[in-house]
Amino acid sequence: MPATSSRRCRLSPPAIVCPLGHQLDQVADGLFAGRSGLVEEAALIPGRRVPVGRVEGELPRAHDWPIGLRTRNNLLLAMALERLNPELEALRERMPKARIAVVIGTSTSSIAEGERAVMQRGRDGTWPPDFRYATFELGSAARFALDHLGLDGPGYTISTACTSSAKALSSARRLLASGGYDAVIAGGVDTLCGLTLNGFASLEVISDHPCLPFSANRAGINIGEAAALFLVTAEPGGVQLSGYGESSDAHHISAPCPDGRGAEQAMRDALEMASLSAAQIDYLNLHGTATLQNDAMEAIAVQRVFGSELPCSSTKALTGHTLGACGALEAAFCWLSLHHAQMPPHRFDGKIDPSLPALNLTAGGAFEGRRVMSNSFGFGGNNISLIMERSDAA
Repeated sequence: MPATSSRRCRLSPPAIVCPLGHQLDQVADGLFAGRSGLVEEAALIPGRRVPVGRVEGELPRAHDWPIGLRTRNNLLLAMALERLNPELEALRERMPKARIAVVIGTSTSSIAEGERAVMQRGRDGTWPPDFRYATFELGSAARFALDHLGLDGPGYTISTACTSSAKALSSARRLLASGGYDAVIAGGVDTLCGLTLNGFASLEVISDHPCLPFSANRAGINIGEAAALFLVTAEPGGVQLSGYGESSDAHHISAPCPDGRGAEQAMRDALEMASLSAAQIDYLNLHGTATLQNDAMEAIAVQRVFGSELPCSSTKALTGHTLGACGALEAAFCWLSLHHAQMPPHRFDGKIDPSLPALNLTAGGAFEGRRVMSNSFGFGGNNISLIMERSDAA
């Protein structure tokens, strides 16, 4: 059963660093135009050139950071923290003694630097001088965020594969409902690395072409990187996280449950927490990875909950699958949809898979709705659905 807290949960304007850009207006322009941020790279999988969603542009200067913190994961996280800072400073003006926690979702946690360190160790028998094992611990992302902002509140990292940062948002709501905190910085970060791409390649789910979610021609995922953060507060107005549903069907270590029962339970629990019917949801951001099994499972579950009329789309063809960051990134896309009154288009080849239950894959455009859902499903059968609502409350 879902949690029953009715505590308000306001999501600030998100801080986004992703293949579509670093500024909200830039990201929104690319999102609603259906512009792909994928580029081809040959260095990550030996003998293959594959599309990836890489963050381009100048990253923060880290020469004065302590040794062991100068990683790409932390650089993307620092960029997002900088963009979140106006919201954080405004909170501190309203609440000088605000109790602020940090919850970050990730799955790679600076593994790219670890790969290079292990290669050097294998080549000449020595570790790089800046090698620090603690850099690669999963908890390092939250520790970095606390230190970077000079916060003394609690912080922890969630690593549940592709649901990690969506679960950071549900965790933020629980922390606020406990009454022990006034605000939570919540979201996720993940960066491209060889371990991830070669791992998915071993599962034969990496596509050599831009991914095609729910297409009859879909052939697998593209991997991306991103950081996406919110300042979550127990305040009225703005965009509210009104419900979430979490389930664990424990079907398989990597394959989704074919009948979609866990995904369905997550969606229904989110609706119950938000006190909404399925008919009251106006748009659904699909997990939509473009693998044969995941899309089939999600189509079955979505059709059972919503039927075939609800406008929906997957945005992974624009950014790639950003793994532990995808839940927060796609929640941020939903926030932009509510703010700009537009829906992201479903970008694919138009060849709908006739073997799947019919979904209303939207071409985007004007959006007058007030309530959206975002799905994230991960390895091990863990599932989460988030519901966000635009509120007119002051």
